[in-house]
Amino acid sequence: MAKFTLPDNSKIKKGSNIDASNGSNNKKTFKIYRWSPDDDDNPRTDTITIDTDQCGPMVLDAINYIKNSVDTTLSYRRSCREGICGSCAMNINGTNTLACITSIEELDSENISIYPLPHMPVVKDLVPDLNHTYEQLASIQPWLQSDTPNPKRERLQSPEEQELIDEASKCILCFCCSTACPSYWWNSDQFLGPAILLQAYRWLMDSRDDAKAKRLENLEDPFRLYRCHTIMNCTNTCPKGLNPAKAIAEIKKQMVAREH
Repeated sequence: MAKFTLPDNSKIKKGSNIDASNGSNNKKTFKIYRWSPDDDDNPRTDTITIDTDQCGPMVLDAINYIKNSVDTTLSYRRSCREGICGSCAMNINGTNTLACITSIEELDSENISIYPLPHMPVVKDLVPDLNHTYEQLASIQPWLQSDTPNPKRERLQSPEEQELIDEASKCILCFCCSTACPSYWWNSDQFLGPAILLQAYRWLMDSRDDAKAKRLENLEDPFRLYRCHTIMNCTNTCPKGLNPAKAIAEIKKQMVAREH
């Protein structure tokens, strides 16, 4: 029987076990992925138990407490605390989501596991490397392109025209969807992934934009668009309740209409 093993330095080892709950009855245990490029150690999971009365109700509140009061070396991204910036996207109990809007109590599990977004290079601990995804975003030119002269005031839209881009405009580029997509795991060097394609859809549907033909041509590629197989992981995991899979299907429809 064939035996497959990972390289030694990729195997996750058991890390520290810290009880910082001070005997509290309201306590919760967090298993947190740790890795630093500053040494040759394997990744590890530290197990930290805290008194949840000492922090707010969300997972990000607990991580902030651990950072401030238990282990100051823990690295992660966070900013708004309101589900707006997308900075604190991570994998919590096996689901890609935002730590700031994930309730500790609603997870309803004895231990809460926290990992960085999957299938992305890790900068340190819970911080994924997003350079490639932002390069992909730049490749779709996500800004208004118009051939008409600049108006003296704003470019007007009807309520119906605005409604076409409302949902896609709510995307905060947390990349929870892209990192939940198997096609993106295996083909991220060429496949744009659901987050970027949702942004592409937003500009394709904008009535004020005159670059639709060029935008569709930019997506005409066996990999950039067509690696999507509509398994719906992206829609299921989106913390904002958006539907990237539907947007990708609409782009494909526009491709077909363009060819006829």
